[in-house]
Amino acid sequence: MPNRRPSSILPLLVLLAAAPVIAGDTPGVLSHIGQAQGDGARSPLAGKPVTFTATVGADVRAGLGGLFVQDRGDGDPATSDGLFVRPAEGFTFPDGLAAGRQCRFQGRLIEDKRGADSVTTLLAERIDRCRDAAPVPTLALEAPPANWEALEGMRVRIDAPLTVTGTDAVERYGELAVSFDGRQWQPSEVARPGSPEHAARADRNARQRLLLDDGSAQRDPENIAWLDGRDAPRVGDTVRGVEGVVDRSHGNWRLQLDTVPAIERGERPAPPQVPGNVRVAAFNLENLFNGDGRGGGFPTPRGARSPQALEAQLAKLVATIRGLDPDVAALMELENDGYGEDSSLARLVRELNADGAQWRYVDAGSGPGADSIRVGILYRGDRLVARGKPAVLEGGPFGQRSRVPLAQAFRRKDGGKEFVVVANHLKSKGCSEAEGADADQNDGQGCWNALRLDSAQRLHAWLQTAPLSRGRERIVMLGDFNAYAMEDPVHWLRGEGGWTDAFAAAGMERPYSYVYQGLSGRLDHALLSPALVPHLRGAAEWHLNADEPDDAGYAGRNLPGPWRSSDHDPLLLGFDL
Repeated sequence: MPNRRPSSILPLLVLLAAAPVIAGDTPGVLSHIGQAQGDGARSPLAGKPVTFTATVGADVRAGLGGLFVQDRGDGDPATSDGLFVRPAEGFTFPDGLAAGRQCRFQGRLIEDKRGADSVTTLLAERIDRCRDAAPVPTLALEAPPANWEALEGMRVRIDAPLTVTGTDAVERYGELAVSFDGRQWQPSEVARPGSPEHAARADRNARQRLLLDDGSAQRDPENIAWLDGRDAPRVGDTVRGVEGVVDRSHGNWRLQLDTVPAIERGERPAPPQVPGNVRVAAFNLENLFNGDGRGGGFPTPRGARSPQALEAQLAKLVATIRGLDPDVAALMELENDGYGEDSSLARLVRELNADGAQWRYVDAGSGPGADSIRVGILYRGDRLVARGKPAVLEGGPFGQRSRVPLAQAFRRKDGGKEFVVVANHLKSKGCSEAEGADADQNDGQGCWNALRLDSAQRLHAWLQTAPLSRGRERIVMLGDFNAYAMEDPVHWLRGEGGWTDAFAAAGMERPYSYVYQGLSGRLDHALLSPALVPHLRGAAEWHLNADEPDDAGYAGRNLPGPWRSSDHDPLLLGFDL
């Protein structure tokens, strides 16, 4: 009978030669870290003991509780040459470990959970045979790699300039959002939700996005090493000389920086100028609450936490409105506390008039609405005349969800054509209590989109009934719609509703008023009735808020001037009337 032993054992020998040796209590010896990382999202050796030799690329024990190590590489671009190492329970790292030390590492591979992500990690049980070695090689990048996974744990340097796209997590987590390709746009600002173009924009954003991190998991850090004592940059600034280790956690690829990059800061924008003889502004005040109006009632439910904070908030808001120099302004997020002398609206007007100006406010009698915040309208009594009584739209979605709209007719004091200003603030995207059609449909429009669309359609139908009397067809509807430009509410108003986007009519490209999680877009809109479009002469935004880091505001370091007076940028329109 033929001896078949050689042919049956040959495949087994090949497999044993290709894989690390894992027998009994002896840790599997890896030729390269790439064998531990594999070419997928999870290690092919998870749960197994391993031994390998590598050089410390970054010591992040103080911030992340471990080391990033890297070896000479296996020549396969699909597998990473770096790995994160943290001590197993009961094990202590030996003295003398630092970047540039080469050691033998023994332990067990796991997939470490970091939020929704898993990161291949060595739980070290022994580290020995340490010696000084050459620094780990630094991979230079000019563009985002095809697959960040293949660089996990490796040291990289980005030679291309990076654009700051979001600063909301700098103060809280030491994280800065940047992009390889300029400012990043909300997909639903530039494409219809659910469309291939929308999906392509979201995919492009994800590929170009990166977080620059501080090598720490600490919340509210006192010092952020990569800032090196500098103020946080603004969105749109440029970062150069970025170097660190590729890491993954909480849904984002990031670089754990251990060098200080250069920050090239752009100039803060001057107040906008628009042509025309009537200037109309819209501005979300980000919760102007004044306590009981007599110096008490602090902290307020939504706004300032103390009388001193209120003074700082008012100073910024007044500087913003004076810088815009409008004739009339639609305001959002005013405390809904009446129209008396103790109201937040009256307090704002007194502050605006401290230099001798003649600001007045539209008194709707009550409300409008029962929400804790409301809309309001201010105007210059030396420039405009309020014509007739104001009108409000109550009921349906307006009240507990969308704020009640407020409309008022005006005319220039020295004559001219009447026009109507309608202040609006639709329901936000937050998902509390949202269900059914108002729940998140996962199309990029967030929660309460159905209610916002209903609000927009009811608002349009109301204005077709001429609530301020016939003959007042020149209408500007403006404010915080809580919907980006291509989302259903604003898209419907521009389409079936027949309203014209003032910024499109003025030929302004890529306007934005809000930055959320590193994505820019417009929640604040100005829509014109057909009769008002021929009178438009210009449209602008003042980017003094959305691009600024949070701590520039009155509740933080309170940067002098109007900067970060709110989280929204104000808009300004110019008309010839």
